[in-house]
Amino acid sequence: MTFIVGDNCINCKYLDCVEVCPVDCFYEGPNFLVIHPDECIDCALCEPECPANAIFSEDELPDDQQQFLELNKDLAEVWPNITENSGGLPDAEKWDGVEGKIEHLKR
Repeated sequence: MTFIVGDNCINCKYLDCVEVCPVDCFYEGPNFLVIHPDECIDCALCEPECPANAIFSEDELPDDQQQFLELNKDLAEVWPNITENSGGLPDAEKWDGVEGKIEHLKR
């Protein structure tokens, strides 16, 4: 099982989750983070650290966010690994809680 970064991370990307990951399985895009499913050890340390509540256990991923399972897998293969919190995006608070942000995902 793995954890998945979902829709609410888009344009927020707080990065608090990155620092607690014991296996460095986060990958960073321009305005979104993903978790590499083959590297995640299902420790659950990242989920409570996310201020945007954008991280879900695979078995608790909401039905309307199922596409993020494949997105996390695919984007983790092409985006660079991130291991430190370098600060979130400047407009994170404005975007936190906005629904349907998938159209704003920058690859």
